Amino acid sequence: MAEVVIVKNTAAAGALVADEILELLDAKPDAVLGVATGSTPLPVYQALAGRLRDRDVSQVQAFALDEYVGLDPAHPESYRSVITREVVEPLGLDPARVHVPDGSAADAQFAGERYEEAIRAAGGVDLQLLGIGTDGHIGFNEPGSSFASRTRVKTLTEQTREDNARFFDSIDDVPRHCITQGLGTILEARHLVLLAFGESKAEAVAGAVEGPLSAILPGSAIQLHPHATVVVDEAAASKLKLADYYRYTYANKPSWQGI
Repeated sequence: MAEVVIVKNTAAAGALVADEILELLDAKPDAVLGVATGSTPLPVYQALAGRLRDRDVSQVQAFALDEYVGLDPAHPESYRSVITREVVEPLGLDPARVHVPDGSAADAQFAGERYEEAIRAAGGVDLQLLGIGTDGHIGFNEPGSSFASRTRVKTLTEQTREDNARFFDSIDDVPRHCITQGLGTILEARHLVLLAFGESKAEAVAGAVEGPLSAILPGSAIQLHPHATVVVDEAAASKLKLADYYRYTYANKPSWQGI
């Protein structure tokens, strides 16, 4: 079972996960981070920004979870642009060491294989940040995705396109395809940290943590991982049956264990 940490707010979540990343960098200055887009991981990046100001992070590598297919990397809503704005620039990372799937390649059908090779060449991801959708998706692994899936081109559901339309002029501008790390790829990271905030995520969180393993809820794949941490606020934890147990175990765990 994943460790579940219930915090009072997003700022507390960001500080907690930032502390874990800093400990990782202390032990391994050339750590490989898995970074996610969207509003959920922003508190982590914001907490890290100030703390990394005086650190040498020139050896750190990072890999994004996904990218749109057919969108110019210079487009403000490409994940290359988003990662640059929200991660690379605030954290002072070397842009050449931050990787995003190439959704603009003419042979996009092979971009997933190239991305897998790049992750392997880097030695694998040490800590992967994850969010979860209201339907339980992680990355762009929509319901029905195989737990063994690798980085590949996926067709976005209409619901996902409608959800993301707020970032574009109209839904017609939202790409229909993406390249996403597969669930099998994500599960190879050495530490998974899934964050979720708000009541709208409560059902997905409960299903991912306490429900049955099922492709219909891709987030439940974290139950297969030996080191997975789920950091949620009270609202996102509201449907967890064992919430009191999670609070008790976290309050009484040895401090040296981290998360």
